Amino acid sequence: MSEFLAVLVDYAWGLPLLVLLMGGGIGLVIHSRFLPLTGFLHAFKIVSGKFHHGQKQAIGQISHFQALSNALAATIGMGNIAGVAVAISQGGPGAIFWMWIAGLIGMNTKFYECTLALLYRGKDYKGEVQGGPMYVIEEALKDKLGGLSKFLAYFFAICGLIGTLCLFQVNQLSAYVVDQFFSAHAESFQFNVKVAVGVFSAGLVLWTLLGGLKRLSNFTAKMVPGMCLLYVISCVYILFYNMENIPVMLKLIFTEALGWDSVAGGISGEVIRRVLNIGIKRAAFSNEAGVGTAPMAHSNTKTSEPVSEGYVAMLGPFLDTIVVCTLTALVILVSLSPAEMKDADGIVMTTRAFENALPGIGNYFLGAAVLLFSLSTMMGYSNYNQKCWDFVFRGKFIFNDTFFKIWFCATILFGAISAGDDVVNILDIGFAFMAIPNMLATIMLAPKIKAALLEYNNKYLK
Repeated sequence: MSEFLAVLVDYAWGLPLLVLLMGGGIGLVIHSRFLPLTGFLHAFKIVSGKFHHGQKQAIGQISHFQALSNALAATIGMGNIAGVAVAISQGGPGAIFWMWIAGLIGMNTKFYECTLALLYRGKDYKGEVQGGPMYVIEEALKDKLGGLSKFLAYFFAICGLIGTLCLFQVNQLSAYVVDQFFSAHAESFQFNVKVAVGVFSAGLVLWTLLGGLKRLSNFTAKMVPGMCLLYVISCVYILFYNMENIPVMLKLIFTEALGWDSVAGGISGEVIRRVLNIGIKRAAFSNEAGVGTAPMAHSNTKTSEPVSEGYVAMLGPFLDTIVVCTLTALVILVSLSPAEMKDADGIVMTTRAFENALPGIGNYFLGAAVLLFSLSTMMGYSNYNQKCWDFVFRGKFIFNDTFFKIWFCATILFGAISAGDDVVNILDIGFAFMAIPNMLATIMLAPKIKAALLEYNNKYLK
């Protein structure tokens, strides 16, 4: 099974998908004439509450800030701590450069896909307002694609049931607990510890699911700002005391990303392609731009101006990839030697970096971040997964809310005890197949978003 997953993920993340994500993303940047990016500061004003856009009369359930917190709870997580380490171990420091490029392009992509999610909101079988690529594809493309639109909508939602599982988060949390506290114990005992971590995580996620969207939104709105601040302060502190090494590491990122050293050594452009592939894949795993997850969170926003939430969504890749992922990458590069990076992967690599940089206390800071980041992401993903579940099954037969809770909590336990590589490959495959219908729909409907953007800017930014 492991070998099958490794082969399938290579096919799924082949050249066609890279062209669709990066080429399509660049096309959307050109199509928008950088207009979303010029409204970057306006996005912060919306989140701060300076623009209300008739929220009292609008449909939706949560505020702009709560929607951003929900989306960040799912995106700023273990992908930023362990996912960056995976990128470095698989593709070297150069993978970080392509994460930056994918993040910048992803800001524009998220504007497009999240604006679409609010332009074409629908209702689930319970009658609650919902949105996401499945609703967009089913409603907006039915005239152009006919019956194919329904197939693509269901295809996205079914792949979403795989891609939005929180396997990686609980897997890395259990790996961290074992590595820090039980590594010297027998393997059978370590397995029981992983089971215990899985049961604890499943219980906390179940508590969130029982409280519904309101409980999730309130919880993430309180947790996300604090956990981000804690982690950012820790990273900045480490980098401040290693300031002299930062320019060297930045140069290393650029030279390896663009293959300058490789070309000098006679290595083919295949090296650059592999590093680019890993960087884009890990960026998609981290900020999820183009994958179609964030539109599901932002679609619940209470607003009558879809473009306003597109601006808010644009902040996600910036905070996630450009800020948090960069801090993690630099901490790893300035704190670990190449030899220390070779025999470590994922959360273990990041843990060693913090221990080396802050002896005695680094692992405590990272431990708090790991716990908060992993749990918040699990809660955010539970929201995404339930939206896909409700769209596919619509409460029919035994596939009701109760069965969903059993399913989702069982997968958390599965993730806690599974091999790390298998978990990453399963989620990468799910993300790849989610991105295909989502990006195709976004590109096809781009003219509608451009028209809405120009109308909005003329109204609020003149």
